[in-house]
Amino acid sequence: MEGKKEHLGLKKEILIKKDVWERMLQHCMKEKPLEACGILSGEAGKCEKIWEMQNIARSSYSFEMSQVELENTLQKIEKAKGQTLTGIYHSHPTAEPIPSQQDIENAHYHEAVYFIISLSKKYPRVKCYQIIGKKCLPVRLKIFND
Repeated sequence: MEGKKEHLGLKKEILIKKDVWERMLQHCMKEKPLEACGILSGEAGKCEKIWEMQNIARSSYSFEMSQVELENTLQKIEKAKGQTLTGIYHSHPTAEPIPSQQDIENAHYHEAVYFIISLSKKYPRVKCYQIIGKKCLPVRLKIFND
């Protein structure tokens, strides 16, 4: 995935809408044993809308989004009043919620927070990061209602 290289400031916290959170987890569990992936958008840096994407790699240890599907979705987000890309998510069906080397190398959207959903235990575990260059900076996650 190629994206903007500009640095829009460090994020200490990200807000995600409760129904978006639930749909993100459901999408990841539904795709298991493959990795699931998608993007999140919203206003004022919040994650208020989910865009489930297809993992064209069809892999249990990596994900890849179709460049055409990604560009079409980013255009829809751009056309939505006040919406911007706020997050990118993917699952780790058998691994911890820590960015892999491949995750770090493919993190091109520095303005977005990266959600990693681990499905390796009984219940999903989610961690968020801002990935800039080779640095993975933890971001606190807060779920909110409408």
